[in-house]
Amino acid sequence: MAGSMVDAVGWMSSRGNLLIPLAVTLWIAWGDLRTRRIPNYLTLGTAVAGLAYNFMGQGLPGLADGILGMLLGFVFLILPYLWGGMGAGDVKALAALGAWLGPRLTVFLFCYMGLAGGVIALGYLVWQGILWQKIKEGWTFLLNLILCRPDGPPRPPSPSQLTEGIPYGVAIAAGMMILVGLGRL
Repeated sequence: MAGSMVDAVGWMSSRGNLLIPLAVTLWIAWGDLRTRRIPNYLTLGTAVAGLAYNFMGQGLPGLADGILGMLLGFVFLILPYLWGGMGAGDVKALAALGAWLGPRLTVFLFCYMGLAGGVIALGYLVWQGILWQKIKEGWTFLLNLILCRPDGPPRPPSPSQLTEGIPYGVAIAAGMMILVGLGRL
């Protein structure tokens, strides 16, 4: 009993810097599931608190790490947002978490949340019974892109073809749980 308590305390202390971002991502996921929105006050507050945390803990190098992590989080998701693949709240959430995590852990979070998002999206398509239809549409789009070589960027699908998106805040929270569980420090 005492050994397991010591192990638990050691595990928590080695990941203490990840507990607040984990709590924030759980809040983000809950709100995104409920309202399909991630509020600006949450992302802005997280970014400011993350930058302050890094500055108070490591001075100017910590602040620079936080800013770099924030920029990296933004850069990772801005193109999917511009292509219509996710909401602005998701972009701001990863940027805000990057302010806490710095560039290295932001890369890990991005990879883990991408894997989690893929599994969630696949499960959603199976649940809706439209997985095979979406695979065929994707294959047709890819063939047209390669063989027809359009002059401009590909046109987005018509609104009747769009599938309801998944609340990506859940994938962000799942990625953060994986990050905390694996403890990539």
